[in-house]
Amino acid sequence: MVYWVLKAVLTPLLRGGYRVHIEGRERVPRRGPVILAANHRSFMDSLFLPLVIPRRVTFVAKAEYFDSPRTAWFFRSAGQIPIRREGGSASEGALASATEVLEAGQVFGIYPEGTRTRDGYLHKGHTGVARLALRTGAPIVPVGLIGTDEVQATDAKMPRLFRPISIRFGEPIQPSRYASRDDDRLALRAITDEVMFEIQQLSGYEYRDTYATKKAEDVPVETAVITRLDTHVEAAPPYSTLVAGG
Repeated sequence: MVYWVLKAVLTPLLRGGYRVHIEGRERVPRRGPVILAANHRSFMDSLFLPLVIPRRVTFVAKAEYFDSPRTAWFFRSAGQIPIRREGGSASEGALASATEVLEAGQVFGIYPEGTRTRDGYLHKGHTGVARLALRTGAPIVPVGLIGTDEVQATDAKMPRLFRPISIRFGEPIQPSRYASRDDDRLALRAITDEVMFEIQQLSGYEYRDTYATKKAEDVPVETAVITRLDTHVEAAPPYSTLVAGG
């Protein structure tokens, strides 16, 4: 209930303060579990994305946001799940919480890069998004967020008003062709790379085949050490054309 009240209050405020352009919103299924996988450029990403679709979206957020009563109420009301970024059991806990959200038929938002970009490039994705999709059968809807860093850059204290924002939703990626392969590193990497390819196409940001420099903020998992996909991997698109600078 509090989530919808908060959404009803924030939506007109953000729509009035920013020029928000939305494409492909109809590609988000109206019911059933869905993973929204987006590029991550600003703290504001987790505000803009839930406000433009009619369904509730749950993210994980840094547990530090819940340490202060002044901010904890907001993040809990917004449906955020706290995670401390020490890895190990914390990572599994976040993965389990995300799985519960999807198994309940809800929408879970994730940033495959793991953290906000510091250099403006789109970076290689962690495989948590693929693991979640294979574990739950939920489709992945890639999302390109454009201009949110102009609203509030990574190190900025306050957002700037009246900036243009674009949010583009891609076609859902179905994990069914990799069913029962949730522990297969090749399958996890293939799905993740496909997601990042679609995000690049939607956002237009230049891709770098390296991980972002900050420790993962969403669902971290063990990294699959694979440099290139062999040609026999099913439906693996040619990502080498996206690599700039190695």
